[in-house]
Amino acid sequence: MICESRIVGAVCLAALLVVSVGSPATAQERWNRGQNVQPVFEGWERNDDGSFTMVFGYLNRNYEEQPIIPVGPNNFFEPGPADRGQPTHFYNRRQQFVFTVRVPADWGRDQDLTWSVTHNGRTDYAYGHLWPVWEIDAGVRRLNRGTGSAQGYADNQRPFIELEGAGELEVTQPDAIEIAVIAGDDGIPPPNPRLAERTARRGPKSQAVVDPRKAAATGLAVTWLHWRGPGNVSFDPQVPEIGEGGRAVTRVSFTEPGTYVLQAVADDTVHVVPINVTVNVRPAPNAP
Repeated sequence: MICESRIVGAVCLAALLVVSVGSPATAQERWNRGQNVQPVFEGWERNDDGSFTMVFGYLNRNYEEQPIIPVGPNNFFEPGPADRGQPTHFYNRRQQFVFTVRVPADWGRDQDLTWSVTHNGRTDYAYGHLWPVWEIDAGVRRLNRGTGSAQGYADNQRPFIELEGAGELEVTQPDAIEIAVIAGDDGIPPPNPRLAERTARRGPKSQAVVDPRKAAATGLAVTWLHWRGPGNVSFDPQVPEIGEGGRAVTRVSFTEPGTYVLQAVADDTVHVVPINVTVNVRPAPNAP
């Protein structure tokens, strides 16, 4: 973890929060399944209207198990509403800057927004608050995502992404569904070939699903995520090529019927901008 004096709280304390919950005796062991999911408060950002955005991520301590934890007694926020748009499908290992929760301008420094997650018999918490030391910006994101110095690219704008067509889709098993998005960016930061070629230090299972190396080759990438819903979801490809007009297409298949929320994330190696799409998956006509 890289730290600078002005962002020690936002960068270093988040790391301590995650590390401290594990016992020294098991710190070096790799567990494929049976471990907990630790929610993480990443920090907060100011909004132009005076409100604030709290940013959350998580650490799934399992190297293979990707649990489904529906919103409810095992996955909720307080004070309410319990559903703040958090994921119910948890990818392996550390996932940073996963989602945001906006709170009003009068929220106050002393009030916590608590995310509770229970899995494999253990309940863990992330406490969101507006302490000044936890304020984050684009520089903090760059340092934490390993994309370079916190300095420069002051004019960088967030990428944009929009769904082509309806926001709610249907498909009948065993068919796959094709989904297209339109994504674009301002070209800042520029492509970074060295970052694109960088080898993951800890292997692919330890890396974020929305990996900035995927965006580094061209300066922009779209990554698809299984956000909510039962069963397993397959994306072909998970990081589609962005073609003419910013159009990116992927085919999605599902192992079980039900209602799913998928998320497409536009990434410019600094900012990530998500868009959600709901897919209603109907069982095969002859299914028992």
